[in-house]
Amino acid sequence: MTHQFDSTVLREYDIRGIIGETLGADDARAIGRGFATLLRRAGGSKVAVGYDGRISSPMLEHALVEGLTASGCDVVTIGLGATPMLYYAEASSEDVDGGIQITGSHNPANYNGFKMVFQGRPFFGADIQKLGEMAATGDWDEGAGSVESREILSEYVERLLMGLGDVDPAALADLKVGWDAGNGAAGPALEMLAAKLPGEHHLLFTDVDGTFPNHHPDPTVEANLADLRTLVAEKNLDFGVAFDGDGDRIGAIDGEGRVVWGDQLLMIYAEDALKNRQGATVIADVKASRALFDHVARCGGNPLMWKTGHSLIKSKMKETGAPLAGEMSGHVFFADDYYGYDDALYAGVRLIAASARLGRSVTDLRGGMPAMVNTPELRFQVDESRKFAAIREVEERLAGSDADVDGTDGVRVSTPDGWWLLRASNTQDVLVARAESDSEEGLARLMAQIDEQLSLSGLERGESVGH
Repeated sequence: MTHQFDSTVLREYDIRGIIGETLGADDARAIGRGFATLLRRAGGSKVAVGYDGRISSPMLEHALVEGLTASGCDVVTIGLGATPMLYYAEASSEDVDGGIQITGSHNPANYNGFKMVFQGRPFFGADIQKLGEMAATGDWDEGAGSVESREILSEYVERLLMGLGDVDPAALADLKVGWDAGNGAAGPALEMLAAKLPGEHHLLFTDVDGTFPNHHPDPTVEANLADLRTLVAEKNLDFGVAFDGDGDRIGAIDGEGRVVWGDQLLMIYAEDALKNRQGATVIADVKASRALFDHVARCGGNPLMWKTGHSLIKSKMKETGAPLAGEMSGHVFFADDYYGYDDALYAGVRLIAASARLGRSVTDLRGGMPAMVNTPELRFQVDESRKFAAIREVEERLAGSDADVDGTDGVRVSTPDGWWLLRASNTQDVLVARAESDSEEGLARLMAQIDEQLSLSGLERGESVGH
């Protein structure tokens, strides 16, 4: 028996497709068979499986479990929950060797997919391509695994509460926080968590609903924070936290309604973490503000710029022993007193703790950051066959100039005006651009440099497209 995946489904960091068009039960079954075969050949035998709140998730879970057991792996089902709850089940259970979360993350409701962890490490890139090769040839082990279900939610929430660390709960009695689960999979855990946290907590959209009736659950898009901003203003709250559809990315606003972007959150977490860890490495992706890297260095840390992508960052953290890392997109990874994966619920608890330990409100911390003028992430369509070649052309042209270029992931150019970035997305047929300066005039000059490089490669910055 063999299986052919749609060419768009096996991606760099995860597996993702449109239900009924590019992704269905047969794909889930084949993923299960391939994953189980690889795990058994590596000496493992048990896989935890969770799923998000999308309409199609239970159907995919059923087929995935069939595939895993048919190739001889035992399965622990943990049911509906956030992706980090699945990561927790894998990291904290001694008898579990791998994990698969069925999730469409922040994509539209008709999408779904899979995020995987294999013997404690991210499963991505060549691993995912291998599943396709195995399916095409039917290279699967045969077996008959067992299935058990495990209730992990309450244990997971207790572990989240440990994120408060040494902070005296009495000191948080007057704290007032708003939370927006966006009808995503983090809702049930958030309800249980908020009931146990000190202070006053106001919750929005904790009912899991795969049609996302209130707003799309992507906290990096400012329009999706409107309900949270209204809540914070009406109830006079200290700050607000929002999650994406599967609870691994955090968004935040301060008490004045200003967005605290991913790199700005990392500035707060780094200042807190570095107090007791001088010299520690803090990793951020190439889209992050120069203000973050400068701040980490000022706080006694070693700032490291790395490639965008949650799997790539997790791998780099393991390699460098970094206690903290983050991405502009709101993935934040804590490995100091946690497991090193991206967990937005835990990041929310750690924001409360950091603010308390630093003795400053989130609003004060946000207000004290340098006022940078920057673009959001600009994403524009470039043909798949052209996107990496275009970046190479830019690199070659700049190599012959006196430009200050960082080639970690695409091209990041520093000038007296600030910096600009051009990189190819690993998951879509788009180029990503971003620029940052300390003045509007400087930003305009940086954008002109981006446009000049694009036009030299026969491209132009068209209408920005979403994720």
